[in-house]
Amino acid sequence: MEVDWEFEVGGGAPVIDALWAGWIDLRQQPERLGEIAEAANFPALGELLAALNAPTSPLWTAKCDLWEPEAEGRAALACYVDVLPVAGQVFARPEDAEAFCRQWTARLEPLELMELADCQVELVVRQALAGPVEGLGMTAYVSSEGRDHSEAARRLTAALMALQQTIPAAEAT
Repeated sequence: MEVDWEFEVGGGAPVIDALWAGWIDLRQQPERLGEIAEAANFPALGELLAALNAPTSPLWTAKCDLWEPEAEGRAALACYVDVLPVAGQVFARPEDAEAFCRQWTARLEPLELMELADCQVELVVRQALAGPVEGLGMTAYVSSEGRDHSEAARRLTAALMALQQTIPAAEAT
């Protein structure tokens, strides 16, 4: 599995609008997880969303998506989840976002399961708005490829489970 992180701020880069009109607060209303079509269509994404929004998690989620990207001669699946820290609703300083990304990628890098072959995780730090609070958030992109849709789905499931199992502790935020 390839794991990386980067900053993508300013110059027309996307901004996370965390409290958008369709946002569902899964920390306060976890029973509404089934209303998120992407989670209903891909259970491993739903499990990741549940873990990221769990009471013990230092994070909360704003938005996600699931799609089939073009892959030459192979099947592919990809998703993203916009993630923000519970403490302060956003990362207040770039150093905080960087430290969190470094810790999460360090926890992911040693994983070498066969199911994670042809998978990528990229954490992208972006500007974020949570109502009146401005700062930084992170978009976690996860993708996989396989010989067919079934193999790509199996690998994406494994990558999402790895992401879920390596969520850094609250003191990292």
